[in-house]
This record gives sequence, C-alpha cells and structure tokens, in this order.
Amino acid sequence: MSSMSTRVAGAQGAGGLEPSGQSVAREGVAARLLARLDVWLSRRLRRASADELGRCRMLVAAHGLLLLCDVLFLFQVTRLPFPLLWGAMGLLCGAGSVTSLLLLRRSGSSRIPALLLCAMLTGGFVGATLLLGGVGVGTHAGGMLLPMLCVYLLGARRAFFFVAFSGLSVGLVLPLVSSAGPGQWESCLLAALFLLGGWGMSWLLTAVREHANTALERALRALRDHERKLTSLLENTEDVVCSVDTEGRLIAANPALGEMYRELIGVELEPGAHLFPEYAPESLRRRWQECTAQVLSGKRVRFEASPSRLKRPRVLDISVNPVLDVAGRVVGMTVFGRDITDRKEAEARLGEMHRSLLDVSRQAGMAEIATGVLHNVGNALNSVNVSVNLLSERLHQSRLAGLSKATELMAEHTADLGHFFTVDRRGKQLPVYLKALTTQLTAERAELLDEVHTLQKSVEHIKSVVSMQQEHARFSGVVERLEVTALLDDALRLHAVSFERLGIEVKREYSEVPLVRVDRHKLLQILLNLLSNARHALLECGRADKLLTIRVGRVAAERLRISVADNGVGISPEDAPRLFTQGFTTKKDGHGFGLHISALAAAEMDAFLSCSSEGRGQGATFTIDLPISGEENRA
Repeated sequence: MSSMSTRVAGAQGAGGLEPSGQSVAREGVAARLLARLDVWLSRRLRRASADELGRCRMLVAAHGLLLLCDVLFLFQVTRLPFPLLWGAMGLLCGAGSVTSLLLLRRSGSSRIPALLLCAMLTGGFVGATLLLGGVGVGTHAGGMLLPMLCVYLLGARRAFFFVAFSGLSVGLVLPLVSSAGPGQWESCLLAALFLLGGWGMSWLLTAVREHANTALERALRALRDHERKLTSLLENTEDVVCSVDTEGRLIAANPALGEMYRELIGVELEPGAHLFPEYAPESLRRRWQECTAQVLSGKRVRFEASPSRLKRPRVLDISVNPVLDVAGRVVGMTVFGRDITDRKEAEARLGEMHRSLLDVSRQAGMAEIATGVLHNVGNALNSVNVSVNLLSERLHQSRLAGLSKATELMAEHTADLGHFFTVDRRGKQLPVYLKALTTQLTAERAELLDEVHTLQKSVEHIKSVVSMQQEHARFSGVVERLEVTALLDDALRLHAVSFERLGIEVKREYSEVPLVRVDRHKLLQILLNLLSNARHALLECGRADKLLTIRVGRVAAERLRISVADNGVGISPEDAPRLFTQGFTTKKDGHGFGLHISALAAAEMDAFLSCSSEGRGQGATFTIDLPISGEENRA
C-alpha cells in the first residue's frame, strides 16, 4: 500500500465518522461467531474467496445445528414407532455431520461436505415423510429450507436433483402411501410445486446475487484502479496537496507537502494532527485562520504566498476549496499549492522585455518623427539656400559701386559744384545717372525684400516643424484631451514631403468628433507607423493613382474610429492572422516591430488596432478604435 493510502487510512481512524456503540457491539459479536466457525475450516479454506468461505461457514453452522438436533432426536427416539430404525437414521445423520466437519477441517473444497449435507437433509425429509405417513409432515413449511440450502451450497443444477427427488416423494409417493383423499392430493401437489418454486426463486436470487457481486467486483476493481492512478498522481506531483476536516486536522497529504511542512514547521506531518499547531509561526497560523473562516462559509479562497522559512525562495499559488456533503454542508477542505516561481520570474522577464519594447517603440517613434522633421527641415533649408544665394548674387551685382563713384566726383568738385554741373560733361550727366541709379536700386531693394520675406517664411517653417516635434515629445506618457484631427494633420505634415515626391494623393474625410483622452505620443506613434506602412505599400504597388484616405468618425456612443486606407499592394489572407505578431514583416528591410508595438500601445490606451484587406493588390485599411472619454488602461 502506498504512503498516500496509508495516510488516508490513518486519517479515517483519526478524523472520520465514528460508528455507534450498538454497531460496534454487533460487529464484535459477529466477528467472534465467525472466528469460532473458522476454527473448523482448513487453512486453505480460510484463504478461499469470499463466496467459498461463506459456503464453508454455512456448512459448519448447518452441521453443528444438525448434530444438536440429532442428539435431541436420539433422546426422544424411544417414544417413536420403530425406534431401532429411527435410531439408526439418527446415528447415520450424526456420522455424516461429523464426517463433513472433518472433511472441512482437512480438505480444500466444500463440495463433498455440501453434497453430504444436502443428501442428509433430502433423505431425512423424504424418510420422515414416508415413515410417518402423514400428509402434514410432507407439506410442512420447514421443507422450504431444503431448496434454499441446496441451491446456495451446490448451485442450481446439482440442487435440482435433490429438490426434484423431494418434490416427487411429496407430490406423488406420499399420497399413494398414505391413501390420501382428493383434498390431500391437492395439498401434496401444492407442496411439491412450492418445493420447485423455492428452487426457482433460490436460483433466481443466487443469479441476481452473483450478478450484483460481479458488478460490485468490477466497480471495486475500477475504484482500486482509479485510486491507484490518483494515488500515483498525487504521490509523484510536485504540487502540494492535502485535505483537512473542519477542525483543521489533517486527513491526507502527499510527499510534496510533507517535505515543505518539514521546512516550514520543523516536524513531520502526522494524520489527525492540526495542520498548523500552536507552535507554528504566528503569521502562518493567522493567515490559515483567516482563510479557513472564509472556506467554512462556503467560499473558495485563492492567494499567492512566499514563505520566508523555505530553504529556496518560492512563490506558491494556493487554492483552498470547501468539501460539501449531499446536504450542501461544509465537511472538510482541500488545499492545493502550485510552485509558480518560474512563471513569476518569466512574467517579470516578460514585463521587462515589454518595457524595453516600449522604450524601443518610443525611440522608433521619435526616429520616425525626426525623419519627418529632417525631410521638412531639409526642404525648407533648400529654399533658404536658394534665397541666400539669390541675395548674395544680387548684392554682388548691385549698382552701389556707381553711387560711390558719383559721390567721389562730387567730393572732388565741392568748391565748384555749379561749374561742374553746368560746364563739365561728366557733371551734366551725373543727375541723369543718379536718377537711373535710384530707380535701379529701388528695384533691387524690392527684389531683396522679396527674397528676405521668402527666407523668413522658410525659417518660420523650420521653427514650426521643430516646435511641433518638441511639443509631441514633451507630452509622452501623459493622458490629455486633444483633437484627433489636428494630431492627424501633424502626422501628415511630417510625411508631406515624401508623399508629394511620390505623387501620393491624400484625401481627408473628417467627421465632427469630440475631444478624446489619450496619450498624445502613443497615438502619434501609431499614426506615423500606419502612414509609413501605407507609403511603403503605395510605393511597392507601382500604380499611378496612389491614394491615401484618412477617415475620422464615431462608431458608438463612447468610441471613435480612425481609418487609414490605401490602394496599395494589400495583404494576403495567410498573412493577415500574423500581422500584429512580433517579428513578422513583409518588407525586405523590415524588422517586424512596428505593428506589434503599435498594437501594444493601442491596448495600453484601451484602444483596438485592426486591419482588413480583400487580398493582394486590393489595398488595406487599418483602423484604430479609441475610447472617447476613457483613460489609459493601467492594469
């Protein structure tokens, strides 16, 4: 027997239901009686099957009763007619009983003693019926014991011979010997019929009993097999398993709990003892009392614990469940404890990896924003460069040198300016020259002012792009109310240069929607990733009418949907289920993090990112369902 079964057996004696005093007394009397009957059996018969042992005990009891009756009969034989004949019959029956008892004492089978008993009973019944010659003797109810004993001891087939012989003697021979009248004939025939009926009912009872015993043995074998499997499972599992009664006393436990119990309490786990005795640590006893109070009220309790007294730090997932009887009352508790240390460490590593992915995601988002910023700033810098070159060229070609020469001439003739302007050929041409130079310098000034204005616009554009990038970076990780359409426009401006260069038409379909509470940076990161994917899809398709459609609208009272649809290469059906998994990508130079990280970021905002496509070449639509007034999910 396994250690688990031993613990169960010991616990039943310690904490099971106690039988009543009358039941114990009855069982004691029966046990003593059976022990006295077994004295007359051989060792082999005492080790026989339950059915064979029962027949042997019945034979001993029947022969003992027959010997007692035989002794009493012999004391009364002198009062009967033909005393010698009756005495011989009595001695013969006594000898048969003694012989049967000796056979049972020495033999290994009950067949011959059973045949002797049935033969003596049949012979005694038939002999008494015929010798006494009275119909009342043959029709006595005591004759019904004959078919019952014969069927039980010999079986239906062998018993039929004795019963048929007795029935023939009672139903046919007895009326003839006793010269019975019409009414006595009917009584004899009925007695014979009842003898045969008793044999039939005994046979049916035996058949039913054997069938029930077979079913019971089959059920017991199945139960033992299940018990063996369950015991093996509990013995070999690393989880701690035990059951206790309502007082907290141990009923059964597996070795895993015994080992842990030695580490926690410092003693061996004994069936019938309290699971947490008074010398157990106070913290454990207090926690156990709180737990059992809830379980005894019918609740299931589950919690995690990390006992500090264990040799190796472990985290246990403990479940305490009530055991209910048929009436629904709590009659005990089961305790299951699973070591989840590895799972907790894996969850910690997964959480760290998730945080690392979010950091990578943020860096990737910032890189995406920086790329857009660089594109826009680069385009603006091209305009600045052109304007600066034009200003430099205009300044180099300026007529200010001619004005300088004119002023030098005038300075040379300061003493005779009147003569110089009226007589000197150069002086006469100087006013005309100054007028023409003024006109030209005025035109140059206007051109330079236009270029300076263009330069100012380019610088302002660079400033706004940088300011927008700084604004989005500053609000990372903060939930705020914002206008989704404005954020979409910012994302589109960051991709405006590449969209314009690739000939991608952007179509906006904005509905009137309220402000939403989201993390600006996370939503912008998702939008930039979706716009970048759409740009790649449109670039790869090679079609001339590249179209990107942005839609914003409400899909429910508390939900808002952003759709990014393109008419690019589309998504094949076999790739759709893996689209948001980590590491999956269809780009040659892709890393497979973009959509996965976007899906994680959407989940953290209590949003849902999805995709639909009719197949390759049919374009794709990515949608983000956002809560309008919900805050970021921090769970």
